Amino acid sequence: MRIMGLDYGSKTVGVAVSDPLLLTAQGLEVITRKSENKLRQTLARIETLIEEYEVDRIVLGFPKHLDNSQGERCQRTNEFKEKLEQRCALEVILWDERLTTIAADRVLDDFGVDRMNRKQHIDKIAATFILQGYLDSLNMES
Repeated sequence: MRIMGLDYGSKTVGVAVSDPLLLTAQGLEVITRKSENKLRQTLARIETLIEEYEVDRIVLGFPKHLDNSQGERCQRTNEFKEKLEQRCALEVILWDERLTTIAADRVLDDFGVDRMNRKQHIDKIAATFILQGYLDSLNMES
């Protein structure tokens, strides 16, 4: 059993997966699409990764505002969640992703990754932070 973490954006989806013991999250890849509404190939790639890693649950970053309100990005994320559930027949858990992109940017800064190369990594790292936060909450419960 593994859990997948996703950071859904307007043109990319960062993907991370847990280890089998549900202790750590590892970034896998960033799925890129030409347009926000073109999700067929994105969903197909996620489905392939679910099968490859034997995922049985998905944690999807939920982009609330800092004041805890929900904007247009939350609405689009909910729509993506519904499509994921229909396509993959797995439970999709929304997880507060506030500040994960900022944290990911700081990690890349700490490792000296220049600004030009950050886009190809930042969403994968954000997905890793989303998933790791969820895994940590599970381990605190047990």
